[in-house]
Amino acid sequence: MQEAKALFQKLKITSLLDLALLIPTSYNNTTLSSSIQIGETQVFEATVDEVSNFNGKLRITFYLPQFNTLLVSMFFRVTPYHHKLYTHGSRHYIQGRVEEYRGTLQMNQAKSLKRVGQIIPKYSTTLKESSIRSLIEFYITEKNLLAEGLDQREVATLMGLHYPQNLEQVKNYDPEVLKFIEAFNHMKKLKGKRADFPALKALNGELIPFVKSLPFQLTKEQQAVIYEVQQDLKSDKKAAKRLVIGDVGSGKTMVILAAAVMAHPHKSMLMAPTSLLALQLYEEAVKHLPKEMSIALVMQGKNEGDYLTADFIIGTHALLFKEDLPQVPLVMVDEQHRFGTKQRALLENMMAKGEKKPHYLQFSATPIPRTQAMMQSELIDVSLITSTPFEKDITTRVVDKGDFSELLEDIKDEIAQEHQVLIIYPLVEESKEIPYQSLDEGRGFWEKKFDNVYVTHGKDKNKEKILEEFRDKGDILLATTVVEVGISLPRLTLIVIVGAERLGLATLHQLRGRVGRLGLKSWCYLFTNNKKNGRLSSFTQTMSGFEIAKLDLKFRNSGDIVDGTIQSGMQFKWLDLAEDEHIVKVAKERVNSLF
Repeated sequence: MQEAKALFQKLKITSLLDLALLIPTSYNNTTLSSSIQIGETQVFEATVDEVSNFNGKLRITFYLPQFNTLLVSMFFRVTPYHHKLYTHGSRHYIQGRVEEYRGTLQMNQAKSLKRVGQIIPKYSTTLKESSIRSLIEFYITEKNLLAEGLDQREVATLMGLHYPQNLEQVKNYDPEVLKFIEAFNHMKKLKGKRADFPALKALNGELIPFVKSLPFQLTKEQQAVIYEVQQDLKSDKKAAKRLVIGDVGSGKTMVILAAAVMAHPHKSMLMAPTSLLALQLYEEAVKHLPKEMSIALVMQGKNEGDYLTADFIIGTHALLFKEDLPQVPLVMVDEQHRFGTKQRALLENMMAKGEKKPHYLQFSATPIPRTQAMMQSELIDVSLITSTPFEKDITTRVVDKGDFSELLEDIKDEIAQEHQVLIIYPLVEESKEIPYQSLDEGRGFWEKKFDNVYVTHGKDKNKEKILEEFRDKGDILLATTVVEVGISLPRLTLIVIVGAERLGLATLHQLRGRVGRLGLKSWCYLFTNNKKNGRLSSFTQTMSGFEIAKLDLKFRNSGDIVDGTIQSGMQFKWLDLAEDEHIVKVAKERVNSLF
């Protein structure tokens, strides 16, 4: 048992179906051949007719009684074992590749088999073949597979691949079955990891007056997600654990504010990754929340209101360092993947009391394919907001150096209309590895040609202050991908992304989401040295972050958004998350019927 445990650890196997999905990479067919096929590996019954030495090589002539013919085998690496094994008149089952030379059948380095009539699977792993086979033979049985929740057809497919009776089972299995088992296994493991706790309080705050007071109508998807959150918060038996994923500009902020209203008269708290995002959320909360709700802002070096008495506390990670935070029954985290797993858990645990935990909502603007969301929902409830309150009018174009003068005119036109322009550079300083200008190299040109040019990047300590100043006074902002998430620049209508092919589609979508926030006609220029890039062309065809997430899957590995590793992990051998939504749906229904 201990030995098996060590083998499972080496193979990273954590469930019986992990082992069952370790499908053989090839098979050794030891069934006797009924005809002679030149160029094929075959098995014959044979008797040694003649043994001779030839220039240090061993030459064996076999007689094949079934075909009444002779076959010659040369052995180039000769050992005493060969002399002992192949004696005149001895009988064998020989296996090897059949060739023909000057009218004589040949099978060089023929292998003598102890048993025939089997199709023996071969496994490609770092472990010995015998170790894998012993694990498979011990654990992979019909009874064990049925106990895992598979049906007869799925069990038969796996048994046929691990213990084939004939080659048809190996050649004609249905790959859809393996896709299903892979999805089912993954979701079953996630379900097993999920730990639910009782909530500190049931939250039943009155929502309708807040919704009616808004100066706009919520979209159907916003309403549906708010309803899901409402059902979560009503329970004190189970603390909510929900991830709300909304496309760029889909209106997640309204879901956050609605949740704070539902928590009232009890307290709620939201942690945002940057001061700028915290400030924007604070401004939205002050504008839209009922006047009787007091709001506090907690940031490094800047506070608004009294967080000890406030109904809704908004802050950055500075919240984690406040030892006198009040206990709140609802905790929210915006742009959750920007925080480490430990940081997110810390805020939740600071509010916990014994076994009881706060309701916990996470928000992300990084769309994932619906298939991935369906899978992750076994570990954490997932809501998607795929539509936006209004249709954005953004034209996306792939451009190169030849288009620069036209691009310059467009930039001048936008500034003349008191609109703003954003130019994203791939890096801050010059690099020989990257065939594009850096921020430092490019800034002189823009500062000479235009007024009100602002510059910032990821390591700039003043970046949030600069972004704030640019929002109010700037014409052109030169930056790296620091502006990728969250910042709202209402007058921004044109973005140029330099070296666009170097970025993932999800990042390009986040950057494009900075323009046209209020419905103004906008442009996104993908500047590249390779205009015929298929990935960039695909990107120009859609505005939906969820469609782009599907495209991204085709070009990159998918990832696990719950653990924050968006582009790594959760890799599948058979399942295609971009195409196999129907399979994931059925697997999810099966998992839910078992638990």
